[in-house]
Amino acid sequence: MYNNTLKNWSDSSYLSKNNQSYIEQIYKDFLKNPDSVDSSWIKIFKQLFIEKKYEHKFFDNLTNNTYVQLENNTTPNESYIKNDTYYSNITYIQITQLISYFRTYGHQHSALDPLKLWNHKSKNHLLNLKNYNFSSKNVHKKFDMHLFGINKESMTLSEIYQFLKKTYCDSIGIEYMHILDVNIMLWIQNNFESTAGIFNFNSDEKKQFLKEIIAAEGIERYLGIKFPGVKRFSLEGGDALIPMLKEVIRYSVCHHNIKEIFLGMAHRGRLNVLINILGKNPQDLFNEFSDKHQTTFGSGDVKYHQGFYSDITVNKQTVHLSLLCNPSHLEIVSPVVMGCARARIDQLLKKSTYDNNKKEHNTVLPISIHGDAAISAQGIVQETFNMSKADAYDVGGTIHIIINNQVGFTTSNIHDIRSTQYCTDIAKMIQAPIFHVNADNVDAVIYVTRIALNFRNTFKRDVVIDLVCYRRHGHNEADEPSVTQPLMYKKIRNHPTLLNIYSNILNKNGILNINDTSNIINAYREKLDKKCCILQKWQPIHIRNSLHTNNLNNNSKTTLYSNKMDSQYLKKLAYRINDIPSSITMHSRVEKIYHERIEMALGNKLFDWGAAEILAYATLLDQGISIRLSGEDAGRGTFFHRHAVIYDQNNGAKFTPLAYFNKKSHEKGSFYVWDSVLSEESTLAFEYGYASLSNNMLVIWEAQFGDFSNGAQIVIDQFISSSEQKWGQLCGLVMLLPHGYEGQGPEHSSSRIERFLQLCAEYNIHICVPSTPDQLYHILRQQATYTVKKPLIIISPKSLLRHPMVTTSLENLIHGSFKTVFNEIDDNIIPHQTNHIIMCTGKIYYDLLNQRRRNKQYNIAIIRIEQLYPFPAENTRTILDSYSNAKHFTWCQEEPKNQGAWNYIQHYLHSIIPSHITLNYVGRPDSAAPAVGFFSVHQQQQKKIIDDALNLN
Repeated sequence: MYNNTLKNWSDSSYLSKNNQSYIEQIYKDFLKNPDSVDSSWIKIFKQLFIEKKYEHKFFDNLTNNTYVQLENNTTPNESYIKNDTYYSNITYIQITQLISYFRTYGHQHSALDPLKLWNHKSKNHLLNLKNYNFSSKNVHKKFDMHLFGINKESMTLSEIYQFLKKTYCDSIGIEYMHILDVNIMLWIQNNFESTAGIFNFNSDEKKQFLKEIIAAEGIERYLGIKFPGVKRFSLEGGDALIPMLKEVIRYSVCHHNIKEIFLGMAHRGRLNVLINILGKNPQDLFNEFSDKHQTTFGSGDVKYHQGFYSDITVNKQTVHLSLLCNPSHLEIVSPVVMGCARARIDQLLKKSTYDNNKKEHNTVLPISIHGDAAISAQGIVQETFNMSKADAYDVGGTIHIIINNQVGFTTSNIHDIRSTQYCTDIAKMIQAPIFHVNADNVDAVIYVTRIALNFRNTFKRDVVIDLVCYRRHGHNEADEPSVTQPLMYKKIRNHPTLLNIYSNILNKNGILNINDTSNIINAYREKLDKKCCILQKWQPIHIRNSLHTNNLNNNSKTTLYSNKMDSQYLKKLAYRINDIPSSITMHSRVEKIYHERIEMALGNKLFDWGAAEILAYATLLDQGISIRLSGEDAGRGTFFHRHAVIYDQNNGAKFTPLAYFNKKSHEKGSFYVWDSVLSEESTLAFEYGYASLSNNMLVIWEAQFGDFSNGAQIVIDQFISSSEQKWGQLCGLVMLLPHGYEGQGPEHSSSRIERFLQLCAEYNIHICVPSTPDQLYHILRQQATYTVKKPLIIISPKSLLRHPMVTTSLENLIHGSFKTVFNEIDDNIIPHQTNHIIMCTGKIYYDLLNQRRRNKQYNIAIIRIEQLYPFPAENTRTILDSYSNAKHFTWCQEEPKNQGAWNYIQHYLHSIIPSHITLNYVGRPDSAAPAVGFFSVHQQQQKKIIDDALNLN
């Protein structure tokens, strides 16, 4: 009867898990007063009766476990309640509860803090055995642990309790009960409960761990003695990071076939990692400390921002390690790490014979190392976690390691740092398992590392290791931390180092004596004295060589691509990419667009913006150059112009013509188009990382509106515009930034051209404002085929996408090239009869041209600047020199005077026009906001700009 009742419960929709809280409330009311609930409920609860006295006593501790209790009882009667079987069943229920509570709350009781400063006010009474009042009849009874889902021999109550404490409340705290996937939850549960805190590392492994601890402490002490007071952001207190990372490399190579590891981290412990993990030569580091280091490129950067790249041999297998360059802006490197990893994954997929839908993640491992204060405070962390399983950004899981030294600069009060119990709580948003571990227990650290790697390899998901440690010195070595953390640093001054702790353990266990340890310490110090490389079997690889930056000294003469292309070939290609299979049912508006593109391919219609863009991609793909295009609404295009992805109106299936037309050829390029997550900062950082490793590829990030790109200002400032000068890091990323003043308000008008122009120097980036489809076509092809990669900022149009004047012929695509500046296009403007020259860029050109034509002002020439940086001074001068009788020169722009190109370009133009002639400005006046919010005011302003420029006022 009991089983039938349970079946009725599970088969009843209103008794589903979704209504669990509601049912428990009714059940609570029933226990207090059976007459207070409906008779139908009384019948059900009596069928699955649990003694009222017991239930009332424990109810507040049974939330979410009512179902468990009910399933473990049968229909009682008076004689049954009095017999031993009943009390035995009650005990089984209590044990089940106890196990469940340890799995859920055990981490709150774990011994995680090496300094023992954590105040466990949150200690949970549910884990206290005394609160369960187990029957004396069952105290010595052995219980079959398999009944509780634990693969162990039978245990007494005392043994069960000790087993749970050892598993969940020792040096490891496990958070996994928030995970909804039962398979994942059981996997974690079985992995930790199978060992119950007993790690069983052999003597050789423990000796190796000790050597790595000696290396971690050794380099810090050596630097502290040789360069006292100099900033190095010591790892001391978190020394366990070094054996942890060593184990990541060893274990992932030997057990998971990892071939490449991308590592991102901030300043804390970075120099230690450079020497002991990546094998940077100590001599190079010492030279940097002594200011003897000679940079061969740009500005260079401080030593704790530098990246490093090396090949290391592990068990006769080679693994490539990349420690990415990063700025001081904490956490921003994490999405860059993901981008690099995804680029390598896509490259491996293309080379492999695997099906294109399969993500071959297993050979590439991304690792992000965080600080405890930063991971809980920086918004980029949430953005990056959110991307972890999105199709465009999936890297098969990232290993997250938090160097949790319990302090952020001078702040250690948890109520000042975050609003959560742990710094890692943010990771629960993606249901990542979180393993807290005491950094003073090396064996526990290594064990957790292996579990994390196994988890990541099994489920292809992110996993978090919270390495709870401390900071032995101040934020930097010149800081005095006891000013703000007096109690913490009293503890730290008396706390033994990890080397002392672990060497004593090995000495006590007869694995290594004190002399053995001293010999290892001396041998390491001797290597440093000799300035020898710490690692054996390694090969440093500098990124400047791997990314073809040997041409850095020839920046101004980047190689232009050849656009010689057969006309019949281009026509056929244009037709192929727009000839959609009849099996696809297109939306009527999309069908019209593709029908028009067919007419363009046949030569019956001029190419518009979207058609020229798609054709540029097709030509590159046919040449074997892959393309990745991403952004919010990138597939369709924010302004309904691209339609690189077609949605079947009958079944919703997606069809991507550019991915389809060369699908069977491995020699052709691959086309990836992704609608991005609703973020700018993390997605742009990701694409920067992706583009940095994609030399033979065109990588494009498109903003929904150019206005929103400033949400990624850190990426633009610290990476895109300056990475070459700081780190010798080249990147060919393209940014498409829709821009134009069309009365849509201050947040949908400006891509902040002025900010990008302010960043321009030393040929670091290209900024272009193409005004015709053929210009876009040629600049995209040119960017993809440059031998030296530079970021390209394209100030792209909005209303011009369907402007009747903004079209081009197939001939211009076949024979043309990108022009940095356009001369006057109207034949009736005679240079020697022209006395007024207007120079401009972007959409306003067409407003000026239309009005001038209506006015028949043949004395005014309009010059378009299509490339703002590097500024085409010679080309512009050649054009202006042909207007020998010009007396008036005007720069005209839509943007306010303090914005747009004016403040940048006036200096170039002053150097070109005759010195006795004043350069006039026409545009909106200085403004705090980019644009007005009222369409009527916008129209008035726009008319005034045109009239002023054409001298109509």
